[in-house]
Amino acid sequence: MSSEPVGGDLDALALLHDPVRRNLYDVVASSGGDVGRGEAAEAAGVSRTLAGHHLDKLVEAGLLESGFRRPDKRGPGSGRPAKVYRRARGERSVSLPPRDYAALASVLADVVDRLGAEEQTEAVARQAGARLGAGRRGEPVERVLRERGYEPYAEGGRLRLRNCPFHVLAREQPLLVCSMNLALCQGLLEGLGDDPGRAVLDPRPDECCVSLDVLEPEGPDEDLP
Repeated sequence: MSSEPVGGDLDALALLHDPVRRNLYDVVASSGGDVGRGEAAEAAGVSRTLAGHHLDKLVEAGLLESGFRRPDKRGPGSGRPAKVYRRARGERSVSLPPRDYAALASVLADVVDRLGAEEQTEAVARQAGARLGAGRRGEPVERVLRERGYEPYAEGGRLRLRNCPFHVLAREQPLLVCSMNLALCQGLLEGLGDDPGRAVLDPRPDECCVSLDVLEPEGPDEDLP
């Protein structure tokens, strides 16, 4: 979580009100890696110069990070390293008046750990996920996960989750939070009318610890005329 005052976060997030900056931020954030100015400009439908200006503003605000990527070619004429952008690791949030729910959640996580109540916590998390899913029953799981901040994307037969909505707590209590997250996702699938067994622990650096099997659409029954 950002340690800046609310005003700093508010000023940073206000930059995203500009549609060009918001589009460029979304392009970089959804890539999951480094994006060059030319790539971002093409995806956003703006000039490279305009893209560079807005991307650098987002870096100044702490919403993006920048670096340099060496060109693929080697030898004379290969060119200088290209400037690239990636989503910043820090978090930004605004609450007016200020609230600190993360601190309370951290205390509660410590209480669960000290009481050894992990199994009960997983059961409650699964029930909570099932309630959430029941209200969206029949909707595509990708849509529901996206709206809950997981940023799902398909890769290699799996639905991976680029963002962990509980990142701060997961760093403090990884075993507890990841098991709760898995139970929550399994309950969500169950509530949606999907197979809860699709969700498994599958941690990756800088991503959510949960991923889902991608269900292939059923083909026609060969026995039918």
